[in-house]
Amino acid sequence: MNVKIICVGKLKEQYLRDACGEYLKRLSRFANVTVTELQEYRLTDNPSPAQLQKAVSEESMSILREIDRSDYVFALDVGANQLTSEDFSRKIRSVSEDVRGCIVFIIGGSNGFSDDVRTRADMRLGFSQMTFPHQLFRVMLLEQIYRAYKIAAGEKYHK
Repeated sequence: MNVKIICVGKLKEQYLRDACGEYLKRLSRFANVTVTELQEYRLTDNPSPAQLQKAVSEESMSILREIDRSDYVFALDVGANQLTSEDFSRKIRSVSEDVRGCIVFIIGGSNGFSDDVRTRADMRLGFSQMTFPHQLFRVMLLEQIYRAYKIAAGEKYHK
């Protein structure tokens, strides 16, 4: 199975890059996982609402260009429904059996993404009602994808 993670922005901290690298290595036995980093729209220190909207629009257009018609898309959205790790594993397994393209996970920019991205998504997925550092979230997503594959394989990891 091919899994693609589309992210706005680059990981700046080495420890986060190391953590992502570790989960990508672990995941390689279950799926071909790629990470596509898109350029973050540059904003001033105190952007106007119009500038914020333009940033979200530009970043969202970049995201949509990376998605094929046959892909199954999870938009990671703070206000969306949450799943348990077991339910997430079942969803990944079910999608893997049906999809002809990639399973795509979208991590929008720090200002979110447009309704066009939400509309394209096959599923909007929330992780928590809490706020997490934007860059740390990529590590959290990779860990949960790894956990989902381990659960599906019946392997010991999940407690």
